[in-house]
Formats: sequence, structure tokens, C-alpha cells
Amino acid sequence: MDLHKEIYIPKPSPHDPDNNGHFGSVENGQVGFGGRFVPETLMPALEQLRLDYEAVRFDEDFWKEVDYYYKNYVGRPSSLYFAENISKELDAKVYLKREDLNHTGAHKINHCVAQAILAKRLGKKKIIAETGAGQHGVATATVAALFGLECEVFMGAKDVARQELNVFRMKLLGAKVHAVESGSKTLKDAMNDAIRHWVTHARDTYYLIGTVAGPHPYPMMVRDIQSIIGWEAKAQLDVVEGCLPDKVIACIGGGSNALGIFNHFLQDESVECIGIEAGGEGLDCKHGCSLEKGSPGVLHGQLSYLLQDEDGQVQEAHSISAGLDYPGIGPEHAFLKDENIVTYDHITDDEAMDAFVWLSQSEGIIPAFESSHAVAYLKKMKPEDVKGKTILVNLSGRGDKDMIQAQDILSDKFN
Repeated sequence: MDLHKEIYIPKPSPHDPDNNGHFGSVENGQVGFGGRFVPETLMPALEQLRLDYEAVRFDEDFWKEVDYYYKNYVGRPSSLYFAENISKELDAKVYLKREDLNHTGAHKINHCVAQAILAKRLGKKKIIAETGAGQHGVATATVAALFGLECEVFMGAKDVARQELNVFRMKLLGAKVHAVESGSKTLKDAMNDAIRHWVTHARDTYYLIGTVAGPHPYPMMVRDIQSIIGWEAKAQLDVVEGCLPDKVIACIGGGSNALGIFNHFLQDESVECIGIEAGGEGLDCKHGCSLEKGSPGVLHGQLSYLLQDEDGQVQEAHSISAGLDYPGIGPEHAFLKDENIVTYDHITDDEAMDAFVWLSQSEGIIPAFESSHAVAYLKKMKPEDVKGKTILVNLSGRGDKDMIQAQDILSDKFN
């Protein structure tokens, strides 16, 4: 397969949600994960979006337009890099899917380009977005500038402070950035405010959600778009190794980069897909492990696993990486966990920072704090689970955005 000539078009998945957006069967009165738990005023907009997306989901002309920008603007296909030094150290074959080399520095640009093209087709003049680490906000501001759309980005005040360079990038690109002061002042609260804004502006505004979460059809739609990552990686690995990977590893906040690389491997029984949550300061302390420590509940228009207390009040998540600092998870991940289709584990802040330095000094590649969680799992696995294996790691973003924070954390180490 020549990826420079081929056009990525999504295919139906056996894990697609039903018409109401629920992943998994409905049993004993228990509704499947996902759905639409939103104010009535948003239901017509969501239903129309579902119909509009279904009209283009497998449409070759739509994906040809997306493909043009992927190849000429984003820089796809992203490379598959053999991490030779780390591979020698671990006695394995470790490949990195280099989403960090995309224009704007992360996988987020993939779904932003496709959704912006859809928004224009729908006649929308404005787009809004939420962002945590700022990569989705930057990517949204980027496509807004590219396609001549007005743009507003909602970002928690805590994240605004620790990602000030990305905030400036968004403003430079022409976006208006709202620093959200409510709640924990992080991604959860940014998404709350974005949804509130959309309720009163749905007629002329497209909400460009940044992950595989939110009300139907967003989890399915973003999953479809991001699956270009795994589609490319599978073809690339077949060329260089002639085989499937033994393991595919990706970090998880809302879950878009993980589902993006997992989706084309989920039907291959020989491949173990591993999603890594934010262990933060430890599971007995502050963390962001919605799947490992959470329980089913409703947040941001969906039923999924989330961190909540006995009264159902959403608890604050914690991670050194703003992109993983989210108390919920995309509903398809919740389904894949309960069905034991994907393995889920966690990495702590300290382990992620060790991996941040390790990859930087071993391969000359500085990963985002988010991606560092996936890289760190290479060392957490038992040696017998690594030795002789072919392992694919999704490097979802680069560490440029984290340099100020990294400098503060690692100042003693390098002084």
C-alpha cells in the first residue's frame, strides 16, 4: 500500500454504537455507555449533526478533500520510526508512530481538519472548542484561520497558566481564549463552559470536540477520523516487519489518540492494545484513573466511567500533563474495558517524567508529557513481556509545549 497515494476512508466497526449512541448491549435495564445526556435545546443540533456526519462518513469526495489537507498541510502520513537505542536497551523492537511531527505538534490536527471541513459544509461561521494541554485549542485555532472561521476556545485557568505558550499561539492564530475560573479550572470545567456556550449559539456555531467523548455522534466521529493513525501504522509496519505488532501502547485522557491507533488492531487477536491512564501522585492520592478507580456516571453528555464520590459528585482529576487531567473517559473505552478487549493500566507523574528524559536522551526525541506516559510503560512491563516483542507506541505529541513546566520540575537535575 502506498500511503502517499491511498486515501483514508473510515469503515464500519463492529464496535460502532447503536442509533442512540450507546456502545454495548442494553441488558437488565442498564443502558450502554455513551448516549446523549444534554439539554433538550441541543438535541435537534446533535441529531442533525448525526445525519450530516452519516451522509459523509463513507463518502469518497469528502475524504478526498480531507486527504488533500492531510498530505499538503498536516504532513501525513506521519512516519513510523524504529527507536533503535531503546530497542537495544529493552531487547525488543520498539516503533514510534510520530504524531508529534504533524503540523501543530500532535494528533489533534487530524480531527480538527476533518471537522472544520464538515462545519464549512454545514454552513457554520463559528467554531468553539475546549482544550486542556492546549494542543486541541491550537489545532482548532489553526483550522479556523485556514478556513476563515471565527474561533473561541475555552480553557481552564489552571491550564492557561501552565500552558501559556499554547495560549499565545491560539491568540496569534486569531482565536479568542476564555480562561475558565470555575471548579478545578481544568479541562472538565472548560468543557462545561463550552457546552453552555453552544446551547445558546448552536444555530451558527459548530462545537469542535477534541476527543472521543461527549454526546453522540462525537465519540464515534472523532474515533473514525483519528483511526487514520492505526490505518497508517498497520500498513507501515507490514512494510518494515511483515507482521503485526505484539503490543500497541497509547496514553489516555479522553482517549482519541488511543482509539486512533487501536481501532485497526482490535480485531487482531494476536495484538494486545494497552491504554495508559494518568496515575498522578498515586492511586491512593491524586490521579486521573477514571477506568481503574472510577465508576459509571454521566458527564459532558455521555454515560461512561468517571471519578466521583458516593453522592455522584465529580471529583477532581490530577496529572502532571494537562491533556490527561480529566475525570472521565470516552464511552468506547469504557465498553472496551468491560469487554476485556483492551488492557488498561496507569503511569505516575514521576514515571512519566523519567520517560520524558529517557526518550529525549536515548533517541533525541522530546515527547509531550502525555506521550511520556505511554513511553514509560515500556519500563513498567515485565521483562519477559517485552523481550523479543514488536511494540508500537503512539507518540501523540511533542514536548515543546511542556518546556517551561519541565524546566521547573527538572531544574535540579540539569543544574
